[in-house]
Amino acid sequence: MTKFLFRKNIFNILTILLLSMLLLAACGNEDNESQANEEEENDTVATDSNEEEETANTREVEHAMGTTTIEGKPERIVTLYQGATDAAVAFGITPVGAVESWLQQPFYDYLKDDLTDVTVVGQETQPNLEEIANLKPDLIIASNIRHEEIYDQLSAIAPTVSHETVYAFKETVSLMGEAMGEEEKATEILDDWNNRVEDFKGKVEEKYQDEWPFHASVLNFRADHARIYVTGFAGSILSELGFKGPKQLSDDSQDVLKLTDKESITEMNADVFYLFMEDDPAVESTYKEWTEHPLWKDLDAVKNDEVHQVDEIIWNMAGGIKAANLMLDDLYDRFDLEK
Repeated sequence: MTKFLFRKNIFNILTILLLSMLLLAACGNEDNESQANEEEENDTVATDSNEEEETANTREVEHAMGTTTIEGKPERIVTLYQGATDAAVAFGITPVGAVESWLQQPFYDYLKDDLTDVTVVGQETQPNLEEIANLKPDLIIASNIRHEEIYDQLSAIAPTVSHETVYAFKETVSLMGEAMGEEEKATEILDDWNNRVEDFKGKVEEKYQDEWPFHASVLNFRADHARIYVTGFAGSILSELGFKGPKQLSDDSQDVLKLTDKESITEMNADVFYLFMEDDPAVESTYKEWTEHPLWKDLDAVKNDEVHQVDEIIWNMAGGIKAANLMLDDLYDRFDLEK
């Protein structure tokens, strides 16, 4: 009897131990399963977070050549026209590469201090693709009027956005602001410009009253002809400031009117002339011939001594927001207005 009870107790103890081990194993499995599920959930959350961050840092930028996807914030930017190089400096950004300026090479004097370490990547009309690729850019700023035929090659090097022309400086600022992830800075730059325009308009109207607005002609003399810039960089700025164009244009649909015959001098007629030309003997000879013609002497600006030679780079070649502000500074000074 005693042996039977002893064996029974042993059996009960072993049963209890076995059940406890099974219970502990089950709990361990549940803990491992719970930990695995938790790790899987964390991995899913991390993946979703990364995908959301990538999506937030990816922009679809529409431009003259279509739509370009840009990821993150570009740090190595190449600018392929003068106005884009000018705008980059206005943003406080130094491009890794830029095309050579038309004059004052490698870059215009008003930008040189900000572009000391920038690599020249050829000319605006013929960029050096190999040099651009060597710079490993993450964004290229181009223009259709210059680079439409090589756009695919540029895009193969880096995401490339293109503006239709080279002189629409406000649109260049907007496009670059979007492409570079600098929309707020772009708004600040353009707001400053718009405020200056309104200030100039208010002050010039107050000063000249009923005499305002003046008709203005932007003139350029070449070796074998003369030009009237109806729109373009300077013409569009004058229009924005409230000036009217030439008084007797036969065709105001063109951006630039080329005059090859001195009998066309009357098309230049305006209250004020802003002219620029190269320092070249052939150009000076053309200017002398045209300005000694009787029709020239009969123009309103000539009779009123309102013929002003201006800086060719600032008024025509630079094409950027900083140049636009320098041109506006020039006009403030010429009209003796407080800035």
